[in-house]
Amino acid sequence: MENITELVRHRRSVRTFDGKEVSENDKEKLALFMEKIENPYGIPISFRFLDGKKQNLSCPVVKGTDLYVGAKAPRMPHIEEAFGYSFERFVLYAQSIGIGTVWIGGTMDRSAFERAMVLEQNEMMPCISPLGYPAEKRSVRENMMRKAIKADSRDPFERIFFDGTFGAPLTEKAAGRLAGALETVRWAPSAVNKQPWRVMVDKNGAHFYLKRTKGYISEAAGDMQKIDLGIALCHFALAAEESGRNVSFSISDPGIATDADTEYIASYLLS
Repeated sequence: MENITELVRHRRSVRTFDGKEVSENDKEKLALFMEKIENPYGIPISFRFLDGKKQNLSCPVVKGTDLYVGAKAPRMPHIEEAFGYSFERFVLYAQSIGIGTVWIGGTMDRSAFERAMVLEQNEMMPCISPLGYPAEKRSVRENMMRKAIKADSRDPFERIFFDGTFGAPLTEKAAGRLAGALETVRWAPSAVNKQPWRVMVDKNGAHFYLKRTKGYISEAAGDMQKIDLGIALCHFALAAEESGRNVSFSISDPGIATDADTEYIASYLLS
């Protein structure tokens, strides 16, 4: 893939496609990549192409493509974080070869997509994405959706990253060599652009927390904001690796004091 920072900054959710079928060459590239995707939790995520016409799948916010990708996984601890990490790896690779995507967890005929994914009782399919070549112009509906959630804006660096304690905002200058990796976290996609990640940086590394907003958990899709944290972890790990930083994954809570609606998720420790 090309530079991860450039991919993250230039990627946009795509709901309006140009109507051309994805080439067999590009589908083969995607298929090969999805077979080798891993996540730090070691949880298997199974990807599958879905045909909207043949499998009678509908998604009212998507226009110009009938090709989708779905993914499913066994219900178990940390499944949402693992799913977010793995699915975002696929999304970024698709972006790198010119394929548009958008995370969809609600605005679809979920039962039809779950049947197409051959979902078993102990499995879950949190999200799907259409696949195709982006249209030159977005639809009016898509533009309205993006405007409503302020899709092109993000919280300031100092609001979501902290220096040793949640009472001390972290500046880009103070973040030093981790600033670039943290910036890719800041620009990560999230459900309704809530940006629920909070990252505490100390001498040991970067500790990721979920600043929860109520209303983003369902039986079918799971905890959408933990999926968002999986996306953030993916961005950080790829960017840190690309910059030459040696980091190791951990889910050992460092015991940093938080408020009631902030939950520890995972850490990347410096070595």
